[in-house]
Amino acid sequence: MFRELLGLPAHPLMVHAAVVFVPLLALLAVVYTAVPRWRTRTGWAVAILAVVAPVSALIAKLSGEELERVLIDSGYPPEILNEVSRHADQGDTTFWLALALALVMAVVLVLASGRLRGVRLPGWFTPLAALVVAVLGAVTVYYVFLTGDSGAQAVWRGVL
Repeated sequence: MFRELLGLPAHPLMVHAAVVFVPLLALLAVVYTAVPRWRTRTGWAVAILAVVAPVSALIAKLSGEELERVLIDSGYPPEILNEVSRHADQGDTTFWLALALALVMAVVLVLASGRLRGVRLPGWFTPLAALVVAVLGAVTVYYVFLTGDSGAQAVWRGVL
């Protein structure tokens, strides 16, 4: 299912969604938690991205696993497969971080929405949520970069 798309390897095409949606989730999540007056404007986008971002990261991960199997079956040399394995490990971490950020944002969205009867958020909620989301978002974006860079290095090193 994640091996080919229109006759091309799916992974290089699929990763673009994760490269866009995961950092976008991180950015809007920080805005949502740090700037309460913008919550009504950004809440819907954060809710959509909390679903789309980890799904796109999962699809990138699964398509990458398919491509790795193709490379192994094709007899690629161990030095390339080692780079691919490192890239895959980083991709796994990126997926789990994107999922964690999405779950944290789902909780924040529910708590901050004001729709839970009888629940009043304490004064420390917004600064603590903003700090947690900022740190988790920054680490997640760093891993998106790290994963993309290691994949690009594996493919393009020595070409130019």
